[in-house]
Amino acid sequence: MGQRRVAAGEGEGRQPGRRVRYLQDEAAPSAPRMVLGNALRRRRAARGLKQEEVARHLGASPSKVSRIENGQHQFKEDDLGRFFTVYGIEDPYEQGQLRALAEGANQPTWWQPWSGVAQKSLQAAVSFEDMAQRIRSYEPLHLYGLLQTPDYARALIGRGEDDARRLDALVELREERRARFADAGGDKRLMCVIDEATLLRPVGSPEIMRGQLDHLAELAQNPRYQFRLAELGRYDQPVELGSTTLYDFSGRVLPTIVYAEGFEGGLVIQDEESVDRRKKAFDALLVSALGPRQTARRIRDLARAHYR
Repeated sequence: MGQRRVAAGEGEGRQPGRRVRYLQDEAAPSAPRMVLGNALRRRRAARGLKQEEVARHLGASPSKVSRIENGQHQFKEDDLGRFFTVYGIEDPYEQGQLRALAEGANQPTWWQPWSGVAQKSLQAAVSFEDMAQRIRSYEPLHLYGLLQTPDYARALIGRGEDDARRLDALVELREERRARFADAGGDKRLMCVIDEATLLRPVGSPEIMRGQLDHLAELAQNPRYQFRLAELGRYDQPVELGSTTLYDFSGRVLPTIVYAEGFEGGLVIQDEESVDRRKKAFDALLVSALGPRQTARRIRDLARAHYR
């Protein structure tokens, strides 16, 4: 899939629901704001209104309505009252629900202290990760961030970051993400297809890799983590999916979102057809990969063979 830029809401009249964005340094969506935006989008659709019509009623630009619906705009109480009027939302209970969503959307995020060093695309991915009930990921080049030990993360991030303060901050952010996921409990799950190449590609030192593989073997015993291994040497392994993370949300507060990390940014995919293609490609890779028990055994074998 080409990583062309598609502005939020672009071509709404021609391609309803078409939402694919390549984020670099521009304002990134956040999951809580997207929940509110998605709720407002549904109410607009129920009224049969286009963004341009809503914008005229609000006395705002269509781009502002688009940014609100796509989770890229901080919400104000006055804005919400105007939406109530335009969409005919008079029920106090429904108004209260939307006000609660707006309040949550405007709360400072826990990763705010790292906003000066983390790319906007990374901040978007962290917000999805934070709210998702299930995360499904395949990374062909390195281990997924929630699986990395601090030493592995420092060595990996340090390849492209020569500022010691920024490096420290980015490692801290990755460790905080990992710790928050580990402490989340409940039904929050992580399902990773691990590419065998990432376990054989050295990062840092043999000691760092040994610690990393030992950590993976330990995580494999936790039912909240499910690992499958995409083997090297297989001629039929469907790895063309590339770097892909799917975020599934409970209660249907948001449809599944796909994030594909690139060298200079990240691709955020909400378009239904594109998301469905990625789901099917991930499922095909999942089925072709080694099962959880075989994967755990292979991880231990690789640690002994290459890093002891």
